[in-house]
Amino acid sequence: MTQTTKGYILGAVAAVSYGTNPLFAVPLYELGMDVSSVLFYRYVFAAMILGAIMWMRGDSFRLERRDLPLMVILGIFFALSSVLLFEAYNYMDVGLASTLLFVEPVFIALILWLFYRERISLWTIISIAICLAGVAFLCNPGKGAHVTATGITLVIFSALAYGLYMVLINKSRIRHLSGSTLTFYSLMFGLIVFAARTDFFTAVQPVPAGWLPWACIIGISVIPTIVSLMTVAISIQCIGSVPVAILGALEPITGIMFGVLMFGEVLTVRAIIGIVLIICAVMTLVLTKGKI
Repeated sequence: MTQTTKGYILGAVAAVSYGTNPLFAVPLYELGMDVSSVLFYRYVFAAMILGAIMWMRGDSFRLERRDLPLMVILGIFFALSSVLLFEAYNYMDVGLASTLLFVEPVFIALILWLFYRERISLWTIISIAICLAGVAFLCNPGKGAHVTATGITLVIFSALAYGLYMVLINKSRIRHLSGSTLTFYSLMFGLIVFAARTDFFTAVQPVPAGWLPWACIIGISVIPTIVSLMTVAISIQCIGSVPVAILGALEPITGIMFGVLMFGEVLTVRAIIGIVLIICAVMTLVLTKGKI
């Protein structure tokens, strides 16, 4: 297998695996668990698994003292993006939430323009306009689809939080850390958010009895977290960030498929138009990056 083939396969795996978030989260909600408890277990188990992988590979856990404050901020943004998205699953169809989250590259472009004075191209403006049109369709997807203003707001802020996380990594000295080290500490310091939401973990709900809840907990810790993060890093090394970003379109498509097939969600014509517009907007942004 060539490096290019390996890169494309792992890029697809990364996108599809991240799109499985609702597959594991929604059943836990239905069993009575709240968002903070689900994410607490996800972060703890993911950090333990990733830490074990790093130890076996001999990866460095070293974090300089001067990097600590920024790493705490990054962990908080990382966790907030998860909390806001998982809360949104309670207020709108998971497929539409997954699509809205895909606007994150647009937020990154806007943040770089507003705060770092990076040039914004005509193609970027066009992609933002297309994206806004797609969001407008998803805000009113038609009869049968479940969407609320609260859900849309939560997803938008989730994408914004992750956009800030990515920009801070790329524009700060923290970028010298390896991907695994950065992710490990993002998970660890992200627990600060859940400490605040659960009265220092005293309000964390126990995992319900039975195999299904534990399967969902392990699944959400491994597949959309460890598998997605590890495969996307290797894929970028093999084929570069642009093809990986294009393959990222499989993420909302995966969420939509699970929403329709597993949770009985309705996919209306207006919703399909909105989904296509948002995916086209992000593809336009990625493919024309650096062009006038």
